[in-house]
Amino acid sequence: MAKSLLYSVIDNNEQALNEMSDAIWEYAEIAMEEEKSSKLQREFLAARGFTIKAVPNMPTAFVAETGSGKPIIGILGEYDALGGLSQKVSSVREPLKDLSDAGHGCGHNLLGVGGVGAAIALKEVMEQDGISGTVRYYGCPAEETLSGKVMMAKEKVFDDLDAAISWHPAQMNTVWGCSFLAMNSIKFRFKGIPAHAAAAPHTGRSALDAVELMNVGANYLREHVIEKARIHYVITNGGSAPNTVPADAEVWYFVRAPKRKFVKEITDRLIKIAKGAELMSEAAMSYELLSGCYDVIPNDVLREVLYANMDEVGPPKFEEEDFAFAREFTAQIPREDRAKVMEVYFAPEYILDMDLCNEITRVDDQGKVMAGSVDAGDVSYLAPFAQITAATWPVGSAAHTWTSCACSGHSMGRRAMIFAAKSMAGTIYDLLKDPAKVKAAREEFEKSLNGFKYISPYDETE
Repeated sequence: MAKSLLYSVIDNNEQALNEMSDAIWEYAEIAMEEEKSSKLQREFLAARGFTIKAVPNMPTAFVAETGSGKPIIGILGEYDALGGLSQKVSSVREPLKDLSDAGHGCGHNLLGVGGVGAAIALKEVMEQDGISGTVRYYGCPAEETLSGKVMMAKEKVFDDLDAAISWHPAQMNTVWGCSFLAMNSIKFRFKGIPAHAAAAPHTGRSALDAVELMNVGANYLREHVIEKARIHYVITNGGSAPNTVPADAEVWYFVRAPKRKFVKEITDRLIKIAKGAELMSEAAMSYELLSGCYDVIPNDVLREVLYANMDEVGPPKFEEEDFAFAREFTAQIPREDRAKVMEVYFAPEYILDMDLCNEITRVDDQGKVMAGSVDAGDVSYLAPFAQITAATWPVGSAAHTWTSCACSGHSMGRRAMIFAAKSMAGTIYDLLKDPAKVKAAREEFEKSLNGFKYISPYDETE
């Protein structure tokens, strides 16, 4: 059976895949600096006959392709780490070097490698069985800054996809049917005139005044946006000393909302507030969109194919060492705190009785919005998209923490990765063999778009 061959290819390469994920975990390279992580994956795939294509203006992004013709199915991979999350594989908070160093607190050392595993298995089976179609693995940098796939989308590398599949480390084995928040990350800079704050303040124009006036205006704006919108900011430069009228100041904003159109509307109003602060303070204003992403369009057709393959593969094959390591963490977290974490993921209550999830869980999240953002949302506006999660971390532990970093370097994470690789490989095999499923996914996608044409967030403010 072809799927048995898929699984055996992944099993035969399990050691190599584990070594790759461990190496990327140790590299812990942050957004747009993933030189070693990207090179490791590119060379691994090139050695196995994949055609490697660069992405313009993105040195750490690439596309690895095998096969030819339709359908074209993409696997989205990531490999960037998070600053300040250095951590040993230990249930005690203990950085590898320094607390300020980066670590894989979102499990991206596993995420991309799982996609690589699915891709090499599909290549072997497609060649052996003469299956037509194209499989691409996308090496995507900078997910943590929500910019990698958005920049790749601007370069049109996803435009001809018939479907896209991915996975993400988490606390359950499920398929996300929810959306995520669209987002803009934008910095406002003000340029004033310096002066002595005591002797000649009247000759200065304070850039810090402009920042604070803007923030006051933004705080009044909060009353006049939709209920589920979020506006967060930090002052990244407030001047050098209180006895000098600051000539330079900067404030960094995130704007989030359930739909991209609301993010754009709020951002447009925020820019007007910044212009008002410029008028009041006489400090010149400029702004820069660092990143922006869309909400996610779920695809139920792909979701059901993924679920069927997850059931066929069976949950991750955890061993006692994995459950024991998970218990070391869950023992430290009160049940009510674990419940708060799992509520974010719409988990059923009984999941809290587990230390490590070893079942395939169906979650009631359709029509809901998770309180976070992902740059895969932009891909979901260009092609049918679906994403599974695999139990990489103990139940009730949060992402972007030293706990998730430690577990992403543990055997529990590697076993979840192999499960994800097999589930994605089986799903793409089904899509290649059954054009009707691809057509149905496309029809659902077109209906969801309802005529909307994707515009890059980077083009909205030009």
